[in-house]
Amino acid sequence: MAGRLTMYTTTWCGYCTRLKSGLQRAGIDYDEINIEEDPTAEAFVLEANGGLATVPTLVLPSGEVMTNPPLPLLLAALQPA
Repeated sequence: MAGRLTMYTTTWCGYCTRLKSGLQRAGIDYDEINIEEDPTAEAFVLEANGGLATVPTLVLPSGEVMTNPPLPLLLAALQPA
C-alpha cells in the first residue's frame, strides 16, 4: 500500500471501537483522527457524508472514502488489485 488507512472517529462511537478492534486483530495499521478535536477533520467528514458527521469515516490508501463499512468489506477494499 502506498499510503496509510485513516479513520475519522469520536470518543463515544461504538461502531468506531468495534472497527478499530477488528483492524487491530487483522494486523492493519491506521491513523486515527478524532473529529471532536479537529475542526478540519470534522469538516471533511461532513463533506464526505452529505452534511452528516457519520463516523467511522475512512480514507483508504487509494484515496477511496468509506463510511461505517463492515470489517470484511473494508478488508477486501484494502487488498491489492
